[in-house]
Amino acid sequence: MPELPEVETVRRGLEQQTQGFEISRVEVHRARAIASPVNPAAFAAALCGCRVGAWSRRGKYLMSKLSRGGEDAGSWGVHLRMTGQFLWLETSKPACPHTRVQMFGASNQELRFVDTRSFGQMWWVPPGQPLDSVITGLGRLGPEPFSPAFNAAYLAERLRGSKRPIKNALLDQALVAGVGNIYADESLFAAGIRPATTSGSLGVSQLERLRQALVEVLETSIGAGGTTFSDFRDLKGNNGNYGGVAWVYRRGGEPCRRCQTPIQREKLGGRSSHWCPSCQH
Repeated sequence: MPELPEVETVRRGLEQQTQGFEISRVEVHRARAIASPVNPAAFAAALCGCRVGAWSRRGKYLMSKLSRGGEDAGSWGVHLRMTGQFLWLETSKPACPHTRVQMFGASNQELRFVDTRSFGQMWWVPPGQPLDSVITGLGRLGPEPFSPAFNAAYLAERLRGSKRPIKNALLDQALVAGVGNIYADESLFAAGIRPATTSGSLGVSQLERLRQALVEVLETSIGAGGTTFSDFRDLKGNNGNYGGVAWVYRRGGEPCRRCQTPIQREKLGGRSSHWCPSCQH
């Protein structure tokens, strides 16, 4: 599933390619891709004639402001889920079997949403309506990793007395927004903390080290255009480059890049975790 760096990479691509893009026609090929309005035809009608404005990101959600004739036309929300991806086409081409939504503009330009697993979703939020009243998942998100609100004192308060592994805690979107399996493993390695460490046992200095490691790992991955291990592509169909330099993720049995000790892999909460027995304590 795309995590914060991949979603941020898509946001930047959308910002560059589609700001000012006027949608003249919308074709929805898979009804389940539209979460709201319930009727996909109503979604298509709401976006037709709209000009796409600035894009923002909250956790793994993407939102764009829409306007029509200079007036507020609401917002467009997107969650890529596991395999959703946007493609920008200067000249429209025949749709592939996994195309879920097509948005056409002038000169046959097209913004296409492709989703192999079909879990990705889109929302239209009417003008004047709070985003989280329609995109309800937004209301359950914790602070962004780059936010001043995400600090060691916050983590200490939220994790006090917790028995769950710190890896599982990092995957909780209510604790911190946007982090998933890849960057939880990578940041724990950078902080020298084992994934199975009990969350409530970590001191403030360790939590500050973890916070700083997470921010640095995310910034590095954003700079590399995210990570591609299977499905992720940017708007031009390019892979993310972070995966080739991952310290531990998906490197079970391989030598640690720092100390040469074989990387260990185990299941925590149903998810694979990777760590170095020597570098993480």
